[in-house]
This record gives sequence, C-alpha cells and structure tokens, in this order.
Amino acid sequence: MKMRKAVIPVAGLGTRFLPATKTVPKELLPVVDKPLLMYNAEEIVKAGIEELVLITGRGKTAIEDFFDVSYEVEAILDQSGKSEWLKELRYLRSHLKIMSLRQGQALGLGHAVLCAEPAVGKEPFALLLGDEIMITRDGPSAIEQLVKSFESTKISTVSVMEVPNSDVSKYGIVDVKPKQDGQWQVISVVEKPSPQDAPSQLALPGRYVFAPQIFSHLRSTKPGKNGEIQLTDAMTALAKNEGLRAMTVSGQRYDAGDKLGMLIANIELALERNDIGPQLKEYLVTQLPALLERIK
Repeated sequence: MKMRKAVIPVAGLGTRFLPATKTVPKELLPVVDKPLLMYNAEEIVKAGIEELVLITGRGKTAIEDFFDVSYEVEAILDQSGKSEWLKELRYLRSHLKIMSLRQGQALGLGHAVLCAEPAVGKEPFALLLGDEIMITRDGPSAIEQLVKSFESTKISTVSVMEVPNSDVSKYGIVDVKPKQDGQWQVISVVEKPSPQDAPSQLALPGRYVFAPQIFSHLRSTKPGKNGEIQLTDAMTALAKNEGLRAMTVSGQRYDAGDKLGMLIANIELALERNDIGPQLKEYLVTQLPALLERIK
C-alpha cells in the first residue's frame, strides 16, 4: 500500500520559547523566513505523501490559518508583483491535503498519535515531530527514506541517530539486535533512560513510519508519569509483536525545539541562502572576533 498520510502533533505549549509562544504557536516560529512546520510539510511532499493530519490543541488555530488562503494579502502581493514567497506555500497547498484533529488534553505523545486514528484509519502513516528539521539537499527526504524501507519490508521503521552517553536521558533510546542489511531489529524502546540504564546510544530524533497496528498498542498502553501515554511503550509492544526496525537516514538534522538549536538552524540555513548568505558570512567573518572578545 502506498504511503499516503503523515501525522504531525502540534498541540504542545512551546514553553521553552516563552514569552514568544504565548500567542504564536511554536511550530510557526521562523527559521530565517519560513515557519518550522513548513520545512516539515516540504519534507512530506517530497516523499510523495498526499495528506497531512495535524493534531492540534487550544490556541493553535493560527496553524490552520497559515495553510489557508488569505485572499486579501495574496491579492495585494500578486498585484504588486511581490508574490514570490507565495510560490512555495501555493505549491504545498496544491500537493498536500491538510486536516486537523483536536487533542483535548495533553496526555503525552502517544495520546497525540492515537488522536490521529480517525483520520488515518487502517493505513500505514508517517509521523514527524514538528520541532525537528531534516534537510536533504540531494536524494530522498528523511521521511521518504523511511517510507521506502516500509514499502519494501512492510515493517514499521524508525529513524535513529547515535548520541553521546551523556545525552541519552534526553531521548527515547532503542535496544536492538546486531545490525543486518543496514538496519537494526528493535527489541524495545526506553523513554529518556539514565546513562547507566540506557540499552544503547541509538536515539529517536523524531521521524517514524508505522503500520496501523500501532494504534491498538497505544489503546492498550497504560498511562505512566503525569497520566501520559508514552509512544515508546507502544513501540516496544509493536516490536515484540508485528516487528519494528531502526535505521539511520541521510540529511542534516536541526533540533529546533530548544533555543540553541533554533539559533544554529537559523544561522546555518541562512548561510545557504543566495539573498542573505553572502552578507551574513561577511558579518560573521568580520564581526565575530570582536563579539567573542566582548563576551569574555
């Protein structure tokens, strides 16, 4: 079955970016001049996925408005010859059917994914965490690489990356069998283990492709700390029953979920731009020594 649907949970409060996110959803914060969510939508379209399911929450209607048509603004830009930036947005709108479902309570990532079941049904689907940006300049997008693996094996597949042992407590960590044919068979998944308890240093950076059976495992998952349903618990059940694979994907990852990661993403992606990259490079080369001297 062709992978047609992707899910992005966007109901989070974005507390790490307060006060900016008091009224602006974190997913609409700009990296250079493009919202975080737009990078993910482009990654999805590049994979040939046709439908995007947004799991929203209270105060997130601006996300739906962003993808909607703003007739007055777009007409003015068209008439003034300044509609260049609209091309990418219009391309997404023409290639991606976007729908939203409400997560009434913030009961964890697993609960957010379960909220997507009415829209996904019995189809396989891609899951992306909206504050992770994956840039592939050549070849398939990050999620497309996972989709191709699933369509070949029919087994749920997740992206992993190796992290220092000191950072394992920040991620879901997979326990795996030895690598075969470029992939690992997952035994279990542990949510944010301590360094001494981590089964490996293979972390989940927020790109997944699941068979629909993940929903039944989520329904059977008992709430844990703070009453939250952990996706990692359902992934362990999936691994023990239908099977779960892990693989590394090519591409540049930016963790835009924290302030430092967001700053790094802005600088590096801006440097690649023809319109502002040369000026930014000149500024960094000429002013950075003075700036570093000033903060000593």
